[in-house]
Amino acid sequence: MARTMEWAARAEHLGGVPRKLVIGAVGAFAKTVSCLMNRTTVHNADTLFRLVRSRTPGVPLITVSNHMSTLDDPAMWGFRGFPIFNTKLARWVLTAEDICFKNAVHSYIFRVGKCIPITRGGGIYQEHMNEALERLNDGEWVHTFPEGKVYQDDAPIRRLKWGTASLIVRAPKTPIILPIVHHGFQERIICLVDGLLYHCVIRKLT
Repeated sequence: MARTMEWAARAEHLGGVPRKLVIGAVGAFAKTVSCLMNRTTVHNADTLFRLVRSRTPGVPLITVSNHMSTLDDPAMWGFRGFPIFNTKLARWVLTAEDICFKNAVHSYIFRVGKCIPITRGGGIYQEHMNEALERLNDGEWVHTFPEGKVYQDDAPIRRLKWGTASLIVRAPKTPIILPIVHHGFQERIICLVDGLLYHCVIRKLT
């Protein structure tokens, strides 16, 4: 519990300076990977732009996507034109506690970066799922990986966990749901070495 650091996730923490620094640094990394070291192809980006920037005030947004690498977030938001440096528009993301919250330093950085720790096997009613519901109630944007783990197989999306569905059902305000499908992030190590191409595909819910 000492590593969850909810106080560091508050917008007013130290005047918001740590959040600006972390999101700025992470955003620069994502832009470098997506725009400079690789070529990213995006479809229906205007839908995501519109929902992130100008949806009705107070209406929450949930985006869901497949999970192909530990760098899906933030790299998937680094494509050209996306407001990745805007701390107010930045997503909240459900994050594996056993990976990202191993110690106090990691916990602080991820918390400042608007990450919500989720305990694997902790169930849909665990404490920080309630925190995600609070963010939705505030009209915020929450991103989830409903597969619950990384899958790199070139196959249809795996069985989805109940957590995302529970957020949709239990959200105090009905959220907008936008699914995102991406491909190529599983090659992130190779991409960083020799600049291989990867593609991010965003598809609008029909």
